[in-house]
Amino acid sequence: MKIANTSWRNNMNRLSSVGISPMGLGLLAVLSLTPVFVKDEFLLRLMISAMMFSGLAMAFDFTGGFINIVNFGFAAFWGMGAYVSGLLLVNFGWSPLATIPAGTILSGILGFGLGLLTIRLGGIFASCMTWFVALAMLSSAGNLADLTGGHAGMTVPLLFDTVQNWPYFYVILGLIIGIYLLLNWIIKSRVGMAFRAIGQDIDAAASSGVDPVKYKVFNFTISCAIAGLLGGFYAHFIGILTPQVMHTSHTVEILAIAYIGGRGSIWGPAVCALFMVPAMEFLKDLMEFRLILYGALMILVMIYYPKGLVGVWETLVGYFRQKTGKEASQQG
Repeated sequence: MKIANTSWRNNMNRLSSVGISPMGLGLLAVLSLTPVFVKDEFLLRLMISAMMFSGLAMAFDFTGGFINIVNFGFAAFWGMGAYVSGLLLVNFGWSPLATIPAGTILSGILGFGLGLLTIRLGGIFASCMTWFVALAMLSSAGNLADLTGGHAGMTVPLLFDTVQNWPYFYVILGLIIGIYLLLNWIIKSRVGMAFRAIGQDIDAAASSGVDPVKYKVFNFTISCAIAGLLGGFYAHFIGILTPQVMHTSHTVEILAIAYIGGRGSIWGPAVCALFMVPAMEFLKDLMEFRLILYGALMILVMIYYPKGLVGVWETLVGYFRQKTGKEASQQG
């Protein structure tokens, strides 16, 4: 019995080292079984969208939550990955297995270049520059009608030749697990320590030998590349691309999910998206007020729980641990 308990603890320790708790493992198990029990294609499609935004929120939090750069142009990198993947398939006949990585790489390259130009500005100036570039990309996608189809949109072949959604579900599930493990691995490394130092006090980090520009650009590049990766999936999941995919409103949605979930946690935004995206869909009659709802939720979170859902969870865990400890001491 002791051997079994020791083996279980060792396995839990290994999972914890990569950022997966027993509850997180349970959530993944439930998610993986969703297509087995959910036969409604609309609900399954909604879950796929929620998981896609889960990955986007994690990538956004990787920058906003650790190096304090709010990328207001984030949706443009998502859209770029989608357009690159779609155009390469439509115009050159490439396989999605090649076009999606191509969109990922090009989004990362653009993020790297934009990072070199803007990260030195710091703070709100860097955020505004990313927004201006995103607006330029949005305008280009709409005006280059011969290439992108303009505002009328372009049709992109789907990833799978089926009307069922379960293949897309498992693809996006694999993607968000991979994204989470990658980001968590980086955060737990020495690079992640440098990110935290920069986010807390950039001057103190620089005086300690940390190169803020190098680490910020690296962080920004990874975040933009992940956005491009999910954009490539989006293109071959939705099948139709319009410049709307690059609109700032999508960035605001992702930002709200990341902040409500809990900045600087990675898992908080990921879990938050799984609940918020379906909730907003069922409140679609109020969609004219969608951004107002997001803003109101963000204000409430900032006032009462600055750490977001992660802070709520930590408070509950602390309360139950304290209660359990008192009961154990009384029994002793």
